Amino acid sequence: MAQDLRPGGPAAARPGDLPIVAFDFDGTLTVRDSFTAFLRWRAGPVRYLAGFVRLAPAALAYLVHRDRGRIKAAAAREYLSGVPRRDLAAEAGEFAERFAPSLLRPDAVAAWERWRREPVRLVIVTASPELTVAPFAEALGADGLLGTRLAFDAQDRVTGAFEGLNCRGPEKVERLTAAFGPNLRLRAAYGDTAGDREMLAMAEEPGYRVFVGEP
Repeated sequence: MAQDLRPGGPAAARPGDLPIVAFDFDGTLTVRDSFTAFLRWRAGPVRYLAGFVRLAPAALAYLVHRDRGRIKAAAAREYLSGVPRRDLAAEAGEFAERFAPSLLRPDAVAAWERWRREPVRLVIVTASPELTVAPFAEALGADGLLGTRLAFDAQDRVTGAFEGLNCRGPEKVERLTAAFGPNLRLRAAYGDTAGDREMLAMAEEPGYRVFVGEP
C-alpha cells in the first residue's frame, strides 16, 4: 500500500476511487538526487569522502551490472547501517526543512498545486527511500508516497538492505497497482528518466522532463 501521509486529514476524506496523479521525486520535483544530498549532508564532508572511497568497488561493479538498486543499497550500508529508525526520521525531517527551498523545482510545485485543485489523489512515486522523502511529501500535502523501503533489524536499526525491490522502472507500476488496484486510473504522471518509462506509459497524460525550473 501507499504510505498514508495524512491519516484523518484531507487525504482521508477523499473518495478512494479518485484518479491518481503520480510525480517522480528526484529530478522531477527536485533539481537533483535527494538521497545523495541527504547522505552528504548527514555524513559531513570528511566522512562522506571516506565512504565514497570505500564505495569505489561497488561503483566499478555498477559499470558492469548497471543495477541502480545495488549501488544504492551499497551506499545505504556504508552511510546508514546501524542508525535507529527514529533518529534517521528526525534527521530526514531536519534535512527537508533546511533544504526544500533549494531542492524543489518551482514549476513542478506549481503543477502539483494546480492538480491539488482537481478531484485527484496526488502520489509521489520514487526510487529514493520512503523514509527520507516522507517529510517532503508531508509538506507538499501528498495523499500517498511509494518509494524504496529501507530494511530494519530487530532493534529497528538500518541494515543497509532494502525491504523489497528498488522502486524504479516496472517496480513503480507494480507498487501503484498494489496500492490502488489493477484498475486504477492514472490521470497523469511525471518523470525524468528511463526509470519512469513504464509509469508514464500507463498515464493518460504523461509528462517527461516537463519541469526545468531552478529554485
